[in-house]
Amino acid sequence: MAYEFLAGQYDRFTADVDYVRWADYIQRQFAHSRLAVRTVLDLACGTGSLTLELARRGYEVIGVDRSAEMLSQAAEKCRGACPVEPMFLQQSMEKLDLYDVVDACVCCLDSVNYITRPQTLAQVFRRVRTFLAPGGLFLFDVNTPEKLRDLDGQMFLDEDEQAYVVWRADYSRRRRVCTYGLDLFTLEEDGRWSRWEEVHEEYAYEPRELEGLLSAAGFRKIKQYGELKLCPPREGERRIFFAARKEM
Repeated sequence: MAYEFLAGQYDRFTADVDYVRWADYIQRQFAHSRLAVRTVLDLACGTGSLTLELARRGYEVIGVDRSAEMLSQAAEKCRGACPVEPMFLQQSMEKLDLYDVVDACVCCLDSVNYITRPQTLAQVFRRVRTFLAPGGLFLFDVNTPEKLRDLDGQMFLDEDEQAYVVWRADYSRRRRVCTYGLDLFTLEEDGRWSRWEEVHEEYAYEPRELEGLLSAAGFRKIKQYGELKLCPPREGERRIFFAARKEM
């Protein structure tokens, strides 16, 4: 299962992600949409770093992820760290099931790309719309097809004294999928090194394809933005954001 072994090292190898900046951007989008937001769904919340940033700003946050290992990290991270601790639920995105509606849903750090079948993503969009309040905002980002295609054949290494990870990227034009093969090495207490392997895949969704799926799911006022910007994406943009509204 993806993240079964990586979960415990995920924050170490994503230390360059500026979650404060991402939370700032989300708040700017809320203001831009003139939406009074109290409750937020953080879909595919991972280890909860963004969930925590949003909770610290006074939002009532629900974090949803399919990985029990990632959710365990998230719950520990948020315990006692914010006025109202987030609620965490272990669910697949396409089977989202909340107790009530929320004012906004965010799905960040190319989590949408991890849905590798458009039919499944259509179901995800329908479930999100079901649990948004009337007028609610759905905000997510994706890696663009150009970025995923350019990763083909590349290899990357992250390391410190306790762990290191090597990952290789291969892009299939036929499948429109970028596959990441990860080898994770961790130093155990007895001085031995353990090795784990994981495989992750991201689907190359075209922007017009995503707009069509959102529209078919019942979303309106669908807009695209550049990376952490409030203006349309430029040609060659590597990451783009989508904002869509549930009708009133």
